[in-house]
Amino acid sequence: MRNNRHALQRGESVRQRRLLLERAHERFVADSSLADDADSRRMFAAQSDLRHVVLDSWVRSKRRSIDPDATPGARPLSPAELEELQRLHPIARVLPVVNRLLLDEATQAGFVVAIGDAAGRLLWVDGDRRLRSEAEDMGFAAGADWSENAVGTSAPGSALLLGDSIQVLGAEHYNRAVHQWSCTAVPVHEPESGAIIGVIDVTGNDAAASPHILPLVEATRAAVEAELKLVAMRATLERSHERAGPRSLTPAAHATPAREPRQATPRLMLLGRDPALLEHGGGFAGVSRRHAEILTALAEAPNGLSAAALAEQVYGDPGAEQRLRPEVVRLRKWLSQHGVGFELLSRPYRLSGPLRLDALEALEALERGAHRLALAAYEGPVLPSSDAPVVEQLRHEVDSTLRESMLQTAAAPLLFEYAQNWAVDDAQVWEALLHALPPLSPKRTRVVARLETIAAEG
Repeated sequence: MRNNRHALQRGESVRQRRLLLERAHERFVADSSLADDADSRRMFAAQSDLRHVVLDSWVRSKRRSIDPDATPGARPLSPAELEELQRLHPIARVLPVVNRLLLDEATQAGFVVAIGDAAGRLLWVDGDRRLRSEAEDMGFAAGADWSENAVGTSAPGSALLLGDSIQVLGAEHYNRAVHQWSCTAVPVHEPESGAIIGVIDVTGNDAAASPHILPLVEATRAAVEAELKLVAMRATLERSHERAGPRSLTPAAHATPAREPRQATPRLMLLGRDPALLEHGGGFAGVSRRHAEILTALAEAPNGLSAAALAEQVYGDPGAEQRLRPEVVRLRKWLSQHGVGFELLSRPYRLSGPLRLDALEALEALERGAHRLALAAYEGPVLPSSDAPVVEQLRHEVDSTLRESMLQTAAAPLLFEYAQNWAVDDAQVWEALLHALPPLSPKRTRVVARLETIAAEG
């Protein structure tokens, strides 16, 4: 049985493997029954010697009506949107680690190195200059969406979806435009919470999917995650020193107050997160569901909330104050231990400083018409497993506002991206997309097929 992570077995002929994959891909794309008939699919897998992880990805791609002949990366972020995401992403702080351990060697070997975020958007692409130019022509460039939802099977997109390392060789890619390329990708995790925050990918010729490349990329990932942990520890130590105050031989009566360095406002990340993440002081910390619910309620109430009001927001019961109080005590202790820059005060319950919510930032982007930025920032519903009233209300507000904005004002490419990723079964969205597409658009056939499927399933 083939290893699901490795594209090639040691000593295997790359040429023969490529020919087998090309035949398998053509047969799969042409045979509509393989996506839905389990018996036919098992027989096909045995005959084609296809890795299960690849076949499963092809099935997902076909069921999402992804066009294997579409141009990948056709809807890149604008330069301003890309710059903003690069600025905010935690891997930006540890790029020298990637450069030192992977980029220099990859460039000499004629490869391209890409780093993407958790949604599959490529944020940095560097490496061999000639190959990078060819990759850009194929749509593999900073700002492009290479998630499975956008391009089908690819190393960066599939690594993120599976949460594991993967290599993709030639025609294992679902999109035909990528069949000349091979790649290796590994997901990157936030060290404390374990949440996936991005992906590291090496792309190039067949050698980019050779067995010895995967350990190199995984070693780079390990170093990146270790450095992220060090960055967070340094930030915590710096905050501890600031609270303790500067040491000085000057008598206290004559001491000059030290000016505290400006700190970025802490940011609670809720979209598609479970658990939530708190970004502060250059690092990240995982936040339990209940604590995230309390912080969300207080972030939206700068003037504070009574115990009964906060209990109603979190538990749906104003009489649940006895359940609330021990959670508040635990949250205070957690905030102090992590040195986040604000405290939880009482009478009324309130935060001593500002706290940003990524969900509210997405709403603000929609209000000012920055639909692409809002859609790029949207990674899923607010705290999906939470049933706290404050979270359910915010979740509904974000999802409904995003949907209405896409229906009313988004251009056809954005609406198509939204429909594929977040409104797969929403007939109204697909109908609006059908009307928005130009009469000769090749996507119309796929949209009609999706509408027919929705009607049949409904």
